[in-house]
Amino acid sequence: MDMFNKLKSTLSSTVTNTITNTVYNTGTMISGVLPGNPVTRDFEVTAHIASAGPGLMWKVYSGVKKSTRQPASIFVFEKVMLDRFDKQEKDIVWDLMKRGVSQLTRLRHPQILTVQHPLEESRDCLAFATEPVFASLANTLGQHENLPSPVPVDLRSFKMFDVEIKYGLLQISEGLGFLHGSAKMLHRNISPESIVINEQGAWKICGFEYCIPNTGPPGQAPSWEFPEYDHSQPPESYPHLDYTAPEYALFGSVTTAADMFSYGMLAYAIYNKKALFQNNRNWGVFKRNAGDLKSINPSRLQQIPSDLKDYLKLLLNPTPDLRPSPDQLQQLPYFDDFGVKTLTNLDSQFQWDNLQKSQFYKGLPTILPKLPPRVALHRVFPCLAKEFVNNDMVPFVLPSALQIAEEASKEDYVKHILPSLKPVMKIMEPIQILLVFMQRMDLLLEKTPPGDVKTDVLPMVYRALESNVSQIQELCLSIIPTFAGLLDRQSLKSALLPKVRIVCTSTTLLSVRVNSLICIGKLLDHMDKWQVIDDVLPWLPQIPSKEPAVIMAIVGIYKLAFSNSKLGLTKEVMANKVLPFLIPLSIENGLTVHQFNSITAIIKEMFGRVESEQRTKLEQLNSIQDSQKSTLKVALSDNLALPPGQLVAAPSSQEVSSMDSMFNGLGLGSYVNQDKSKLVNNVISDNNNHSQNNNQANIPKSASSQSLSLQEKQRILAEQESAQKRAVSKSPTPNKPVNLTDSLITKSMSMNQISPNPTPWNNSPNPPQQSNWNNGNISSSGMGGMSPRFPQASFTSPTPAFGNFSQPASFNSMNSQQATKPDLSAFDSLLNGPAVPRQPMNAMQGPGVIRPIQPLMPSNVTQFNPRPANPTQAKPLSFNEINDLLS
Repeated sequence: MDMFNKLKSTLSSTVTNTITNTVYNTGTMISGVLPGNPVTRDFEVTAHIASAGPGLMWKVYSGVKKSTRQPASIFVFEKVMLDRFDKQEKDIVWDLMKRGVSQLTRLRHPQILTVQHPLEESRDCLAFATEPVFASLANTLGQHENLPSPVPVDLRSFKMFDVEIKYGLLQISEGLGFLHGSAKMLHRNISPESIVINEQGAWKICGFEYCIPNTGPPGQAPSWEFPEYDHSQPPESYPHLDYTAPEYALFGSVTTAADMFSYGMLAYAIYNKKALFQNNRNWGVFKRNAGDLKSINPSRLQQIPSDLKDYLKLLLNPTPDLRPSPDQLQQLPYFDDFGVKTLTNLDSQFQWDNLQKSQFYKGLPTILPKLPPRVALHRVFPCLAKEFVNNDMVPFVLPSALQIAEEASKEDYVKHILPSLKPVMKIMEPIQILLVFMQRMDLLLEKTPPGDVKTDVLPMVYRALESNVSQIQELCLSIIPTFAGLLDRQSLKSALLPKVRIVCTSTTLLSVRVNSLICIGKLLDHMDKWQVIDDVLPWLPQIPSKEPAVIMAIVGIYKLAFSNSKLGLTKEVMANKVLPFLIPLSIENGLTVHQFNSITAIIKEMFGRVESEQRTKLEQLNSIQDSQKSTLKVALSDNLALPPGQLVAAPSSQEVSSMDSMFNGLGLGSYVNQDKSKLVNNVISDNNNHSQNNNQANIPKSASSQSLSLQEKQRILAEQESAQKRAVSKSPTPNKPVNLTDSLITKSMSMNQISPNPTPWNNSPNPPQQSNWNNGNISSSGMGGMSPRFPQASFTSPTPAFGNFSQPASFNSMNSQQATKPDLSAFDSLLNGPAVPRQPMNAMQGPGVIRPIQPLMPSNVTQFNPRPANPTQAKPLSFNEINDLLS
């Protein structure tokens, strides 16, 4: 295990160091490309991508312009490349390189490499900046001198298509036509080293180190001075001999036909990956091979296309006058190709008006499938992107641009196409632009990164929803569910859903409204339960339309929400909101039978679920109640064997807690550990007695008369007559001063004769004619001095309480009553009852009429006296006790 860990750490360290060194060396190489060169002030170098120029001595780097961040290429000629030369040769080659760049900078033509920054010279290098370059033609043909190691992947895997070769050769012929006709210049070095391919795939002429300017006088035919070959100079000071015309060795003059020979040899090298003869920069070998051009073996032309082979023989003919001119080359059948014509028209579109452009762009989608994807991406799309600034032409250009995007890889789409499409997504007029985007929205969503979808595609969709064109709205509503998964719930809730609802409620077109509802139904999968309940379902009744199509779309939303297990509508929502809305919809007259059956089916399903869930709930509640009852019965099972009349068992000694013991030690044992069974049994027995008395008092006369005997009826009649006589004897007497002391003593003594169950006080100013006493009456001997306005109480139960108090005649009469030893057990019950507030002594009427103090009666009899008094425990009060009470 230790060896394994050691090996693992060693490998990790090695890989880390390798990566670090590679990154460091790359950074050092890039930062040291232009030490002290002024080009670095305006351009930022990023990577070494290619090589070009004589002997491929120019290194080509990719970069960007610092001010505009526009891509560019930086050509660098390092002085270390001259180390193999002596001092004189170094100066010759150095000046030769400077001359070529200076001449290139002065030329302006679509087929000439464009210089963005002129040549800058420093102590260590020469540098200038051009348009973005992919590679030189020599690099694509397999010549990798002066390239980084390893060779860039794009360059290793590069494969040239036939249409690219044809159109490239056509572009070179156009460039030569410009040089010969307008610039009146001989290039002298048309070779793969002097041809570069830019990022769009266009072939551009460069390498003007060996060019010969016109020496003829103005107004006359141009003439060029014949250059003599100097063997003392290095071979790099002369053009590439493999592509040089034979007249430089055979004749003493030179014309534009020399460049046409070089052009023919270039075409041969493209198809055969090498020139017809390899001279190795040796002048003697070159002269010998020049003589062999008179008869070329046909087998060496097998790789040449048949429609070019005969014309290639003319281009390679030793006689200069037999070679075709650039204008004649452009008319060859070899260039009569749909791809070449398409690319030619794209390059010349700046000369056309909008009508001509629109006609061409309408037919372009039928040609694009025949073009290689790389050609369409790098040659066609840049031409289309130039038209995006013209809003009137965007509807004609955009379909072809999106077709190219469909064939491109996702990386190429993000790098080359999407940046040009983003500004177009913000254009609202003409409306056809949005229509095209809506039709190809699936493509945009598939290849556009999620971040760009949120920042560019979604705002375009929102603008399309706000459009007044119904076709665009319907297309937009149909594609919204496809990218809803890219949205977070908050964006769906606050941005997308409200806009769809506004479209649905504000539109006057049935198709738009139905599509809005269908769109919302498809969005349910991306919503949570509460969003549907809070934002969707309450909004459906607000739709101002009851057409059958709208109703069925609404029903479809309810059905999706009902059947979706994630949403799971609750029975409360279905019972309170959904069903009360769906049932009226089912009786709309415009529905067909099939539509009616669909609505009723969903109503039945919802009602069935409500019924089953509610039944289940009630059954669960009932089962809980039954379990509680059974638990209570089990808890009370120990009390079933108690003696009759005892409902609660007394607690055992083990049930006394430590806290009860503590309170027992404080002298509170009678409150803590008292026998609960006695309390409960007493309360229950009181309630039973009270209920029995009430039942007896409430017996109807008919029922009681049937159960009484004749003697009992006579006794009751006698008691009623006696009660009437007592009531008659209570006649009113004149008001006179009342002896307060006698009145209080009489009240205390009369407690022994008061009926125990009072009724509410009767505060009527007129006294009743009789008193209702169930358990005896009070003697009327002491009632003579009582005011007729005293209230009287009616008692219906045997509970002792305060009643009507008669006024005593004098204090001496109390002594006579004491000798009879009345029963004062009710007074004991009164003292043991709850505390009753006493009326103060001065609570009397004025001098005219004196009202005796009356005790306040509690409304609840059981509260006043929870335990019935035991008559056997009562004893009469002595005179001293009564005095103590009064004091």
